Amino acid sequence: MPRIVTVGAAQLGPIALKESRADVVVRLIALMRQARDAGCDLVVYPELALTTFFPRWFAEDRAKMDRFFETEMPGPETQPLFDEAKRLGIGFSFGYAELTPPDAAGVRHHFNTSIIVDKSGALVAKYRKIHLPGHAEHESYRPFQHLEKRYFEPGDLGFGVWEVFGGRLGMCICNDRRWPETYRVMGLQGVEMILLGYNTPVHNPPTPEHDDLSLFHNQLVMQSGAYQNGTWVVGVAKAGPEEGVPMIAGTQIIAPSGQTVAQAATQGDELIFARCDLDLCNSYKANVFNFAKHREPASYRLIVETKGVVSPAEARDIIRPQAKG
Repeated sequence: MPRIVTVGAAQLGPIALKESRADVVVRLIALMRQARDAGCDLVVYPELALTTFFPRWFAEDRAKMDRFFETEMPGPETQPLFDEAKRLGIGFSFGYAELTPPDAAGVRHHFNTSIIVDKSGALVAKYRKIHLPGHAEHESYRPFQHLEKRYFEPGDLGFGVWEVFGGRLGMCICNDRRWPETYRVMGLQGVEMILLGYNTPVHNPPTPEHDDLSLFHNQLVMQSGAYQNGTWVVGVAKAGPEEGVPMIAGTQIIAPSGQTVAQAATQGDELIFARCDLDLCNSYKANVFNFAKHREPASYRLIVETKGVVSPAEARDIIRPQAKG
C-alpha cells in the first residue's frame, strides 16, 4: 500500500508590526481548517509565523527585541492553535523566535526555530536554524536591515529527521535551503519530506542585480535539494509587502523527482495541498542516489574540514593525503 501524506502548504501574507499574536493565530487556524477540509494530514506554515520579520530593524539593546520571542511553546496565545489541531485531528509545523530558559550559567539563548506537532496536538520535533544570513551591526546603506546574526544564535540541534506521519520528516528554515549540505545531512538519514518555511525579501541590498532572480533561485535550490536526495520538499513563504518590504511568494510542494506539483498563485494567505506518496522517494534512493553504493565520503573532506575558500594548494593537502603514486 502506498504511504500517502496529504500535506497543506499554508502561505501567509504580510504580518504588520501592530498585529498581535492572537490576531495571527486566528489566521493560522483559518488556514488549518481549510487544510482539514481538503483532507490534509499536516499543514505547514512559514518561518517566524507569529510576528512580522523583526530582524529588519536595528536595536542597540538586543533585549528590546525579546518581545518578538516565545518563552514557551505552546504559550497562552498559541495554545488555541494546538487545541484546534487536536480537535481537527491534523498535524502542523511552523516557525517562531525562541527564547530559552536560563542555562546552567544563567544565560538565555535566542534561536530561529521550527517545530512539528502531531495530530494529537503534541510537540514531537524541534529544529533551530543553522545558516543565519545577513549581518550583526547596523549598515546605513541598506533601506532595511537583515540582522539575523544579531538577534539569533546558530542552531545547536543539527539537521534532525523524525519518524512521524508514517515517514521520515525533517525541517530547515529559509537560508538553510540554499546550502546543499542541509539536504544531504537529512538525506543520509533517509528523509522523505522536508518542511521548509521562509521570509525572503525581493530586494537584496548587497547584490541588487540578483533581485529579478529571487523566485528562480528559490525554486532552483528546493527542486535540486529534492531531486538529489530523493525527498519531497514543502516550501512555504510569508509573502507580499510587509512593513514596506516586498517579500517573495513562491510557496510550492516539490516531488522527489524535483518537479513542482502544487504552487501558490498569490502573495497573501493561501493554502495549496498535494497527496504526497512517500514511496515515490524509493526509486531515487535505491538507484541514482543510492548513497551506500555510490558516495565516496573520503573525497569530501574539504567540505567538513574547512569553512571558507582555501587555495588549490591548501586543498590538495586535505583531499589527497593518501594518493597512490
